[in-house]
Amino acid sequence: MATTTQTPAAPAPAAVHRTKRRWGATAFGVLVLAVMLFPLYWMINTALQPDASLVDVGPVPTGVDFSGFTSAITAQGGNLLTSLAVALGAVAICLAISAPAAYGLAQFKLRGSRTIVFGTLITQMVPGIVIANALYSAYVDLGLVNSYFGLMLADASLGIPFAIVLMRSFMVSIPREVIEAAEMDGAGRVRTFVRVVLPMSRNSLITAGLFSFLYAWSDFMFALTLNTTDDVKPITLGIYQYIGAHVGDWGSVMAASVLSAVPAAVLLVLSQKYIAAGITGGSVK
Repeated sequence: MATTTQTPAAPAPAAVHRTKRRWGATAFGVLVLAVMLFPLYWMINTALQPDASLVDVGPVPTGVDFSGFTSAITAQGGNLLTSLAVALGAVAICLAISAPAAYGLAQFKLRGSRTIVFGTLITQMVPGIVIANALYSAYVDLGLVNSYFGLMLADASLGIPFAIVLMRSFMVSIPREVIEAAEMDGAGRVRTFVRVVLPMSRNSLITAGLFSFLYAWSDFMFALTLNTTDDVKPITLGIYQYIGAHVGDWGSVMAASVLSAVPAAVLLVLSQKYIAAGITGGSVK
């Protein structure tokens, strides 16, 4: 008996089209990512070639030289610690103010709550230099110029509006029955907020805290305006003055920039799952 062989069926045109679209989208995404990461690569590349000028920096370092990082740590190590202290303090102040405010706007029947939320968003549209100049006059009267607490307070104001809006959208989705059950068990409003609402809002708290940290860590306007001495000098102000004093030593400047990017990058990697859950947590009720 003769046997017949069956040739495999050709893929459907629609499937081929979908495959091409996926490959095209992947290639486009890789291209966009490469363009966005190129400045970071060039910064690291320059930091590893401290003896070369900007014109002579090769596209790939031929040898690894960490002397630029050693010089950057020596010159900017204290400023990195200052930025870390100021950023952590700003996060604490931001969450201490924005979490109760978001809970009140989300769960209490406050008259004009939508107007308050809208006004909170409007505050983020005000140019930073306007706020910095206004704060300077107030800080002089309060004695907060050239102080850690003053800079923490100013940097916290950068993240409070975003944190309130973000956490309010999440706390609105908390079932009212859960809060009423805690109140029936004898818990007051403060205890219910601390023991029930905050644990349920963990993702939004972490997300708001992270963004507040990034705002404070990258702040330059307040650091330049509210400090007239070197008593409180964060890394952004240190790099700015570092460039002016060592304009020929670009290897050390780039090494300091790389070191300043490490804490933010580490926090983003560690908290990425909480960020995704925190941002989308309030979208579905």
